[in-house]
Amino acid sequence: MNKTSNNRPYDLEERTFLFAKEVRLFVKTLDKSIANIEDTKQIVRSSGSVGANYIEANEALSKKDFIFRVKISRKEAKESVFWLRLINETNELLNRDIVENLIQEASELKKILSSIIDKSK
Repeated sequence: MNKTSNNRPYDLEERTFLFAKEVRLFVKTLDKSIANIEDTKQIVRSSGSVGANYIEANEALSKKDFIFRVKISRKEAKESVFWLRLINETNELLNRDIVENLIQEASELKKILSSIIDKSK
């Protein structure tokens, strides 16, 4: 598999899968407070939806449908940034570098998806 200089895959389907996987591994390390339980439900959903909607976009039957699905994927990446930031700022984390890397990855995915949308119009 081809990788970028920062060792992330070029294949966006694989990259979004790895993002969702890394989020799931991270949330397993959090304390089980009521707030964390609710926040982790949200981040698990949004992080998985980034990739799921991108896969659906690649199977789109029209250009309009493709753009619509990529926009949903981008929306889910934005939402992932929100939930990760909230978790980061409301917990005493020993592994803060992991959540900061996840925030960075979600932001990069959002930018990549925005670029795909712009080039597809």
